[in-house]
Amino acid sequence: MKRSLLLGVTAFCLCLFATANTSQRDESFPKKDGVLQLEKGNFNRALRKYKQLLVHFYAPLTVQDYRVTAAFEGAAAELQRSEVKLATLDVTKEKELAKDLSATDQHTIRLYLSGDKHNPVPCPDPQNSASILTWLKRRAGSAADLITDLSQSEASEELTVVGFFKELNHEYVQMFYAAAIDLPDINFAMTQNDDVITKYGLTYDVVLLLKKSKLIQAYKMTPQTSKEELIVFITVFQMDPVTEYNGQTATQILSSPVLNHALLFVNKSSDDFEEIFSAFNSAAEAFRLKILFVYVNVDEPRNGRMMEYFRVRDFEAPLIRLVNLTDHVTYHLPSDTLNVDIITEFCRSYLEGKAKPKMQSEPIPEGWDEKPVKELVGMNLEKVAFHPNKTVFVLFYLPYSRESRALFRCGRNSPRPSNSDRKWSSLASTHRPTTSTCRCRERTRRSACFLLCTLKGYEASMSCGDVISAVFHVF
Repeated sequence: MKRSLLLGVTAFCLCLFATANTSQRDESFPKKDGVLQLEKGNFNRALRKYKQLLVHFYAPLTVQDYRVTAAFEGAAAELQRSEVKLATLDVTKEKELAKDLSATDQHTIRLYLSGDKHNPVPCPDPQNSASILTWLKRRAGSAADLITDLSQSEASEELTVVGFFKELNHEYVQMFYAAAIDLPDINFAMTQNDDVITKYGLTYDVVLLLKKSKLIQAYKMTPQTSKEELIVFITVFQMDPVTEYNGQTATQILSSPVLNHALLFVNKSSDDFEEIFSAFNSAAEAFRLKILFVYVNVDEPRNGRMMEYFRVRDFEAPLIRLVNLTDHVTYHLPSDTLNVDIITEFCRSYLEGKAKPKMQSEPIPEGWDEKPVKELVGMNLEKVAFHPNKTVFVLFYLPYSRESRALFRCGRNSPRPSNSDRKWSSLASTHRPTTSTCRCRERTRRSACFLLCTLKGYEASMSCGDVISAVFHVF
């Protein structure tokens, strides 16, 4: 009897110890505004403890960090009694862990399920706490949750994506719901009401974009339609043909699946703004799904970083640049006149691969053309080097390189080229002249002659004085 009592007391004490130990472990997760603060020492333990762990891998002091942190704090307050826990991890401090998790990007959100750290679910970039809650709700729900009365949705000022399907168990419905999960910031609804066909003159299996009872665009589902194509359609047409770049639209613009962006730098207070914007907007209609049209107000101080990146000065506006967000190569519309036809032709030539990339440039130096050797920068290179009636030799050099500077002894002491029609292009060749064909004896001059000869495969039987006529700074 005493032995049984002793065993019972011991078991009770062990339970108390285990409970206390568990409580202590719970408290070992530091929190900030209800959000777990994870690091290498407690990350795996958090995975084991929580069935659903939504982690924001972030870099402090970034714009995305501020917005997503606020969204996480708001969502954490709503999910206090949920099995979903929200956490953050600073990738600048936990570089080794971030690398191990393949989360080295400064802004990544992932949902870890049942302790599986190798197959997380990527979470879309949330605009606010409601985005997170909607995403979690849609993941846990089904397409039937979207069936609703359209009377309120049609009158809403918010864009609503409405799926009209004949059969709710069709694969189109599942694809539609999958798109709804990936786009938690957009209202989605489904209906089988035949009045929709009558009102909008449509057929079954179609996706509608509605705003204030107005049909913005319709998309007919086909067996070839993919979720990605549907998402591109929705994200493009939820925006106006032309979007102003500002703090509220920056994320939407940069996260667009359309990677070709046409940027109009313009002063909104200028007298010709309405005329230029109208032409830009009209041209945009023909390139939906291919080019995203954005305008930047050069009179807005907060757009300074944008202008600095593209090296645009406010007095140069209005001007149009095209850029691809994959390779970041920039193209400049070479015209002072911005009308519908010119803008349309420029965009068409860009898509056909005929447009010439924009070269970054320093300001044109004073007296650049007063000496026998002209000084070129990006702004005057094409005008001089590609003159249709002249042939020009151009030396590309690094101003901080001793080897480059040594070449100028050869150039400065040389007379003017006797034949102004001689040409040296910047196109590289694999031809390497032999030393015997080069008249220059010094090593630096031999290097110069090699450089000159290889840039066009030009005959190396001339001296450096015969070929140098212009120099180009390479920074």
